[in-house]
Amino acid sequence: MTDTTGVWMYAVTDEALAGHEIEAASGVSGEQVRTVSEGGLTAVVGTVPLEGFGEAALTRNLEDLDWLENVARAHDSVVANLSRHAPVVPLRLATVCLDDERVRALLVDHSEQFSSALSLVRGRTEWGVKAFGDRKALTRVVAESHTDESGSGSGTAYLLRRRAQLAAQDSVERDAAARADEIHDRLLRKSAAGRRGAPTDPALSGSQEWMLLNGTYLVDDERTDEFLSEVNKLGSRHPGIRLETSGPWPPYSFAGAERISP
Repeated sequence: MTDTTGVWMYAVTDEALAGHEIEAASGVSGEQVRTVSEGGLTAVVGTVPLEGFGEAALTRNLEDLDWLENVARAHDSVVANLSRHAPVVPLRLATVCLDDERVRALLVDHSEQFSSALSLVRGRTEWGVKAFGDRKALTRVVAESHTDESGSGSGTAYLLRRRAQLAAQDSVERDAAARADEIHDRLLRKSAAGRRGAPTDPALSGSQEWMLLNGTYLVDDERTDEFLSEVNKLGSRHPGIRLETSGPWPPYSFAGAERISP
């Protein structure tokens, strides 16, 4: 590298990559991606200008949402293409080294972490599942589940229904959380690993829906149909809750690469 360029890191794998598997990829600055290998590990990288991707430039550019979106899309495109050919540990956005020697040193310094992560994600893919609640529908469902009109006259039945509705309004968030917990637990049984994130900020998602679950799951590729079938069953089982699936994704949530820095 030179004083004017650096090395942007996309992902790390422990399998050989054929030339055609990276030649078609264009990186965050439009550069041709390439590989740097050391100690049985291979990093997929690109040479980028420090004028736009150096420390000072990144501090500025990461505040530009349009720039960030374009760069994130380009970064993910490279990682997603690689993940179709080999197990990969995706590197967090804006992991930039000064030169190839620093990339090799990073592979050596974090070899145990990379190897452990690759063992976890091999033959597996990340899926996202979000659960959204309809407050009115859930309140009605909870109220009906607590109403017992057997043997009651019409007046008494009305009072019982009204009492259940008022109680449901007070407890709907607790009941919805319990249903979300059940959904997450059942999906974990169909996954190699899973985690729950904080609900997405409506300002970022553009949706005002009530998010009950923001989950990511690492699923064996051979069990993908089984996992998606379980999502569909759970969606039907819980009136008032809508499940939304996304994926397949590279295993960003399970590779632990956010703790790796040049």
